[in-house]
Amino acid sequence: MAVASLYRRSLTSPPAIDFSSTDGKNIFKEAVQKGTMEGYFSLISYFQTLSEPAFSGLASLSVVLNALSIDSDRKWKGSWRWFDESMLDCCESLEIVKEKGISFGKLVCLAHCSGAKVEAFRTSHSTIDDFRKFVVACSISEKCHMISSYDRGVFKQTATSHFSPIGGYSAERDMALILDVGRFKYPPHWVPLKLLWEAMDTIDQSTGKRRGFMLISRLHKDPGLLYTLSCKDESWISIVKYLKEDVPRLVSSQHVDTVEKILSVVFKSLPSNFNTFIKWVAEIRRTEDAKPNLSAEEESRQKLKRDELTQVHETELFEHVSKFLTSVGYEENLSFAAATACCQGAKVLSGCSSNEYYCRETSVKCIKGHGPSGVEEATVIAGVVVRDGSEQEVDLLVPSTQPVSKGSEYYSPESKYPSGSDAFTALLMALPPQTWFGIKDQALQTKMKKLVSVGTFSTMHHEEVSHLRRQLIMLKRCQEKKEEEDLTAPLS
Repeated sequence: MAVASLYRRSLTSPPAIDFSSTDGKNIFKEAVQKGTMEGYFSLISYFQTLSEPAFSGLASLSVVLNALSIDSDRKWKGSWRWFDESMLDCCESLEIVKEKGISFGKLVCLAHCSGAKVEAFRTSHSTIDDFRKFVVACSISEKCHMISSYDRGVFKQTATSHFSPIGGYSAERDMALILDVGRFKYPPHWVPLKLLWEAMDTIDQSTGKRRGFMLISRLHKDPGLLYTLSCKDESWISIVKYLKEDVPRLVSSQHVDTVEKILSVVFKSLPSNFNTFIKWVAEIRRTEDAKPNLSAEEESRQKLKRDELTQVHETELFEHVSKFLTSVGYEENLSFAAATACCQGAKVLSGCSSNEYYCRETSVKCIKGHGPSGVEEATVIAGVVVRDGSEQEVDLLVPSTQPVSKGSEYYSPESKYPSGSDAFTALLMALPPQTWFGIKDQALQTKMKKLVSVGTFSTMHHEEVSHLRRQLIMLKRCQEKKEEEDLTAPLS
């Protein structure tokens, strides 16, 4: 059925005031003089129009994450790491968001999983005075930005549910600047803060809950340096349930008196698709035969990854995991891991999500670059990926480290690469401490708590594990369909 074309909508004024109008410019000048437009400049530098009519939440989050200079740790196009709506598919598939939009709770989940610090409030758990204080706090700083979830109808605009960043505040007129990401429809505009509160203090029919606002800022460092949790495959639902529900039950229902027996109980029941859940954060780039050296940024990131990988390998838990996996005949298959990662890299570089990729060949080589400590080396896995008869060459930069001595009984030539042992170790550390409370042997329970206690880790390793734990908690909430309930529940 043919649909008539539309070119924008007229902004109803009042109550809104067009940002580019004479009055809108005057309000802007007044706010700049009062210092309540500091957040505006970083937001406007990365402001974008949503790519789908229902993507207002994803577009708003992309703008804010990029404005805060949070590293996506994933390639967007070519060699560039960047946040784009197409990459925000954790907690809800893009197809569902395209059809129905995204709820407030799931957008909060997405912000957490993307590595941001998030404080979220529904109007039922806040007041207009608190909201005004938060608007001012974000308007006088570039370190915090706000996204508002509101009903357009309150402003006499078409449609209902919408998200947009708040770009500034006018104290003299008590008005907030909405940087509307639906720019094809309405321009940025000023609205009375009281009316914005009323627009948020409405019921979202999809959840039966009130709308609200979220404050987004940077963590002390970009998390997910080595590993991240993925829910692109629906298998994540069963895996999260296994980790959060089945593992505590298993270790409490069976008599275990050694760490190895605990690992046996945990690993023998792992879902078959477990390796799709925790992902190594690969540095992907197009093959550059003519320029084998690392860039300064690549050198720096590889050094951080090597340091973090070394710290994982130096933990006592890693020793137990490696020894156990060796005893049960688990083999690290670098070739398989390389082929899988190269296919993932090709998807990222091409912007195509098709599963019809296969890796024709892989090779491992060492390249050198000049870093802070002199000449530094990095391992590169090069792959030739094929899809529909066409080939694409991909490089993956691998942080390498030598974690154990050759005298160790579980040493292997490939132990210097990120491996399943590393991932298992990191994920065990990320499980909530109460996972092990049911162990009947008190001495073993105490030992297990010590092995996974983040209090004994370095700051970098502590933050890495904490990020995985936050992701796991958020995914558990999504799995239980509780992401809309308690937005202020602790994530540790």
